[in-house]
Amino acid sequence: MKLYSAPGSCSMAAHICLLEAGLDFSLVKLSLTGDRSLPDGRHLSDINPKGYVPVLELDNGEYLTENIALLQYIADQKPAAQLAPAHGTLARYRLQEWLGFINSEVHKTLALLFNPTFVQQVRGSILDKFAPRAAYLDKHLSQHDYLMGKQFTVADAYLYVVLGWSPHLAVDLAPYPKLQAYLARIAARDSVKTVLAAH
Repeated sequence: MKLYSAPGSCSMAAHICLLEAGLDFSLVKLSLTGDRSLPDGRHLSDINPKGYVPVLELDNGEYLTENIALLQYIADQKPAAQLAPAHGTLARYRLQEWLGFINSEVHKTLALLFNPTFVQQVRGSILDKFAPRAAYLDKHLSQHDYLMGKQFTVADAYLYVVLGWSPHLAVDLAPYPKLQAYLARIAARDSVKTVLAAH
């Protein structure tokens, strides 16, 4: 497999999970600024017409996109790593519930802050929307080590990467001590240290 990833982007979650699963893959780093060209001369749109990462090139040559799909695919390649519960179980749907929440309520909310022109006008309302989401996470993590309980899953990798944007975006997580402790716990994982060093 081949992971197309950009430093600082949400694609780092897939990188973390590939390492956690112990899967064989190669990493292709690209920049999301400029023309988004790939090292081999192609353009990002050649492998993902939507124009963004992550993109996972499968061994059969097909491309898989969208974090939620990639993360579950990676987990299913190595069930023993316990990055996702088994298909058909309620726990699996709970994982999908978390992935949906992270994708639509956390990722998409914080991503709005990357647009400086837009931010000047609506930063306050964006942060007002983010605050109850962060409070919900903080309350949940006051009773659990990870989103799914005691077990680190692909959802934790995704949330860690997205919330990792907070310092760059001047989003204060100080009001959420349990959430901060959770992020520190994930940052101590070898896979995360490797990914941060690689990007």
